[in-house]
Amino acid sequence: MSPAEMVALLRVRRPELDGDRRRLARCHTVADLRTTARRRLPRAVFDYVDGAAEDEVTMRRNRAAFDEWELVPSVLRDVGEVELGTEVLGARTALPMVLGPTGFTRMVHPDGELAVARAAAARGIPYTAATMGTTSLEDVAAEVAAAAGGPTQWFQLYVWRDRGLCKELISRAREAGYRALVLTVDTPVPGARERDLRNGLTIPPELGLRTLADGARRPHWWWGLLRSEAVTFANVQHVAGGPQAVMEFVGRQFDPTVTWDDIAWMVEAWGGPFVVKGVLTAADARRAAAAGVDAVVVSNHGGRQLDHVGATLTALTEVVDAVGADLEVLVDSGFRRGTDIATALALGARAVLLGRPQLYGLAVGGQAGVERAVDLLAAELRRALQLLGVTDVAQLDRSVLRHR
Repeated sequence: MSPAEMVALLRVRRPELDGDRRRLARCHTVADLRTTARRRLPRAVFDYVDGAAEDEVTMRRNRAAFDEWELVPSVLRDVGEVELGTEVLGARTALPMVLGPTGFTRMVHPDGELAVARAAAARGIPYTAATMGTTSLEDVAAEVAAAAGGPTQWFQLYVWRDRGLCKELISRAREAGYRALVLTVDTPVPGARERDLRNGLTIPPELGLRTLADGARRPHWWWGLLRSEAVTFANVQHVAGGPQAVMEFVGRQFDPTVTWDDIAWMVEAWGGPFVVKGVLTAADARRAAAAGVDAVVVSNHGGRQLDHVGATLTALTEVVDAVGADLEVLVDSGFRRGTDIATALALGARAVLLGRPQLYGLAVGGQAGVERAVDLLAAELRRALQLLGVTDVAQLDRSVLRHR
């Protein structure tokens, strides 16, 4: 072979000069995104994203539960075309995924919620703006209204002591065009996230010696923080004042007296698709159905509230069997692979909410990083369906599973 022929066979790849693109190209799984995010974020910020309550037993159980299920493939099926789209709360979505609500998002990346919302719109899936968001719900809605091709965003709410503020947030979300209201019900009091306590996490970050030393090793993060507006809870800042006052205000608002009686007026006030997030038992799922909601999210808050509760995948079957004929059942906590999503869908979930995966991607590459996280999971889900011999997510049922 002549030198010219050898050169023709060589594939010389042009080096990627964009740092974010280069890092994302090296991430082939959500686990890779997590590893890269850990290198790019200050320890306190990464631990806020990655950590859970107390001994973090529940967080580990969420992952371990997937090992209890075996997938059962059928061979020699025509799987040339696979449909990943589904319908959630009466709207078509390109994937059985929802980007769930997360707090302190602009601590992870200066574009924060706007980047996540744009990524969701680009991939044709819902995004859930959070009450504890660091960008106002109006700014999020305005950013993606045109790109989304319709009101695809959801808004997440807590029942706070100040019911007037709850009503105000419901009204603001409705006027901004949010399609669904997601009420988080597993936080009568905050969970004990001990990594945050040990790290002395504050919002905004205090410039103590530990913070400065950690930030010195990650100047890109500090530069992003310093060139953006102060990080605070944007949706409630108007009633609480400056950043520190907002933190204290929010801490006083968690209400341990909330009961199912509080759901009825919220369902009526919202007047649209209503989701209760934080259900882990058949009994509570039935109470949600009786309260007139449209869907429940089987959730243990990613292990960030009560430690030592069971995995959401374990609770999913019980909830689906109890109310699956009456309500849409969604699930979150611990999803890191397309096969995880396939397992949940086969057990009866309509879709999966993603929390940490979106934040890992956001930390690595902003909007493109969130899109990368979604794309990786979508590719894995597509491959899982093809290897199972299934051509549509709607065909997934318990016949493709075997409990170990």
